[in-house]
Amino acid sequence: MIGPLIGMVHLGPLPGSPRYDGRLEETAERGVRDAGSLAHAGFDAVLVENYGDAPFFADDVPKATVAAMTRIVAEVRDSVTIPVGVNVLRNDALAAVAVAVAAGAAFVRVNVLSGTMFTDQGPIVGRAAEVARLRSSLEADLEVAADIMVKHAVPPAGWSLEQAARDTWERAGADALIVSGSATGAPVNEADLSVVRAAAPGAPLLVGSGVTLDSAADLLREADGLIVGTAIKHDGITEAPVDPERAAALVRSARAR
Repeated sequence: MIGPLIGMVHLGPLPGSPRYDGRLEETAERGVRDAGSLAHAGFDAVLVENYGDAPFFADDVPKATVAAMTRIVAEVRDSVTIPVGVNVLRNDALAAVAVAVAAGAAFVRVNVLSGTMFTDQGPIVGRAAEVARLRSSLEADLEVAADIMVKHAVPPAGWSLEQAARDTWERAGADALIVSGSATGAPVNEADLSVVRAAAPGAPLLVGSGVTLDSAADLLREADGLIVGTAIKHDGITEAPVDPERAAALVRSARAR
């Protein structure tokens, strides 16, 4: 399993997205700097995400996004010695796998691997069968970390966290499960961690949002790993660059458990 401390590299707008400013080189350079800051601070892995591309496509991003992500992830991968992951928002898992394999990344995050979630992009349906077959056809040594009832979304009526966790782990081919709060930066409900742990006791369990300096050590008593973004940015602003001092402080706090 990748982890236990995974730091976010939130990329700025990429070519074709509404806020793209034509400066792909600078976006790539900042991604490399952020990854280097996280590695130097002691993080165990980094996760590169096209965070600046909002509003997002549901599950099929433009080819320009795939090309830009591949270039940047490859540069990040060459710049650090820790594992690198890929998340293509909103939920283009097939693109994430392709980017990861081409760029030499070690894992992907998939927001909806199994089942259906209702989001601001409309209903998103998991494509686990296609993800598994693409990974197999590429003979990729690649881990898939899948969200359970992902943030910024609501499940269908009657769909339980326990059922979602069990199906994603036992039937969808996930290598790790992610539990988050309701939105980016929102704290996780620790009761949800307990439910997912009980439903899929063999699954590596990651916290996907809301980790802070004060909560990191306690969360690592409940989970196997933490994905950290907002808390390690300058002034706690998600879109800001990584703050090396905040990143190092969070690592110290987490290791003190």
